[in-house]
Amino acid sequence: MTDYAQFRAISPTAYADGLGREQFMDRGIRELWPQIPRIAGPAYTVKCPPGDNLMLHAAIYRAEPGSVIVVEAGDCDYALAGGNVCAIAQQLGIAGFVIDGVIRDLAEVREARFPVFARGVIPKPGVKQALGTLQEPIVCGGVSVHPGDVVIADEEGIAVIPSARQSAVYDIAKARTEKDETQSLEAWRTAHQTKIERILGELSS
Repeated sequence: MTDYAQFRAISPTAYADGLGREQFMDRGIRELWPQIPRIAGPAYTVKCPPGDNLMLHAAIYRAEPGSVIVVEAGDCDYALAGGNVCAIAQQLGIAGFVIDGVIRDLAEVREARFPVFARGVIPKPGVKQALGTLQEPIVCGGVSVHPGDVVIADEEGIAVIPSARQSAVYDIAKARTEKDETQSLEAWRTAHQTKIERILGELSS
């Protein structure tokens, strides 16, 4: 069983060494309240039709505790979730929401300290009239997300690690983190300056 706490211990910036740009969601999906804690867990994927939030509301009762519910919404004109849905998800042990869409009741969500990453807020809720999908591949923030992919999200951004690559990418990120933690700023500056001067010399010759 994957220990998602180890993934949560590392910033999304460290995963940049092991992942291409296509595995990082666009900057429009961001934390919705300040000093949000970093979350990490297996993706539970949801696709909602435009203006409809039924499938997200169903997902909170189906996802395993520790899951990150990742949602492809049909638009940003209607809220997919509000304070009560977020509170129930929190009670059920969901790690957080990553939504390519919007929510409402932000003050309640912030007070409960439930992690939500989305495109923003709007007061008007969606309806519950149409089926979408659960646990099928989706696109969220420009990233293809499959069920079980590892999602790491904090104020720096959102990384998605394909499940088949999770061990290799984690090892690269861990090595980068350990290097950064043991290297002094002065040592970093020396190496950095040498590198920059070398590149400038190569490009100028």
